[in-house]
Amino acid sequence: MQKNSVAVVGAAETTKMGKIPDVSVIGLHADAALNAMADAGLTPADIDGVATAGISPVELAHYLGIKPTYADGTSVGGCSFMLHVRHAAAAIAAGHAKTILITHGESGRSRVGAGGFARAPSSLMGQFEMPFGPVGPPTMFTVPVLRYMKTYGVTEEDLANVAVIQREWAAKNPRASFKDPITVDDVLNSPMIAWPYRMLMCCLVTDGGGALILTSADRAKDFPNKPVYVLGTGESVETPMVSQMYDFTSSTAFKISGAKAFDEAGIKHSDVDHLMIYDAFAHLPLYGLEDLGFVKPGEAKDFIRERNTAIGGKLPVNTNGGGLSYMHSGMYGMYALQESVRQMRGTAAAQIEGAKISVAHGVGGMFASSGTVIFTNEK
Repeated sequence: MQKNSVAVVGAAETTKMGKIPDVSVIGLHADAALNAMADAGLTPADIDGVATAGISPVELAHYLGIKPTYADGTSVGGCSFMLHVRHAAAAIAAGHAKTILITHGESGRSRVGAGGFARAPSSLMGQFEMPFGPVGPPTMFTVPVLRYMKTYGVTEEDLANVAVIQREWAAKNPRASFKDPITVDDVLNSPMIAWPYRMLMCCLVTDGGGALILTSADRAKDFPNKPVYVLGTGESVETPMVSQMYDFTSSTAFKISGAKAFDEAGIKHSDVDHLMIYDAFAHLPLYGLEDLGFVKPGEAKDFIRERNTAIGGKLPVNTNGGGLSYMHSGMYGMYALQESVRQMRGTAAAQIEGAKISVAHGVGGMFASSGTVIFTNEK
């Protein structure tokens, strides 16, 4: 794909966010999709490509009355939507579709029409991890994180810093779930979930969703809002079992995905004005900063402690408040993409003045997969 040849021309989240007990999963997808169409000045008849995760693209197309020439049901966890952007850009460049809708919707909190997360006993996780008693992501992510902390001398205070700084960003966002300031002591005194995770180091559980609409850059000028161009993309997968990562102190999928996106974009790390790193738990921004190459291994904790990622810092990170304070319905990647688009449009609640390049980086499962999308507002 030639860089800047595809643009985001529609972007929106669900009308309500956080607790939505009266809308089902498919309803959340539709709400976000219709909001994105309104943002782009389109109707379902104008859409000829669909991509989604959590539900089938067949279900999505039928529900919205879309008759697509392109459909993508890639589902690799929370970063699926980063992969959808990558695949949609390639499909548009190849002429498979002209206008592609990507949707996300989850009733993570209210569980209206939500599916289950049970692992089949015959799966790799079912055979080789679940018999040892892990109970969901908080107990799974501790496997690599404890090794990472020991290797690089990372403390609970370092993890708490991530949550504190992201709450500062959330305070500037009217749509954030939690906006009250917190301190490192507040985080360390919150209930223990699974060591080293305290409650305030863990993501929210919410309802919500979002949608994006992509088309070719030569058509982007015909839409009502400022186009946001896809500059570079990357993707990779690693393992369905967190216990079998190639290296507990680094995500191989992160490295491959990030390097591919930066190479495709043809930019340096110093060119990046804004960064979104999927933060289901407080350790993920540390891994992301290092594996994407913004800092060297083991340096992320100091980079964050020195407030480089905070308000006024040289690399603003998770400016919507992140999965820890803004929103996390299960698959957070769409929310990271939405904030990158807002920053590039100049409409974010905590807008970074003069930002021209934004990186949205996602994880799926427990370091199982990764997707990276680099956006720009310059053609």
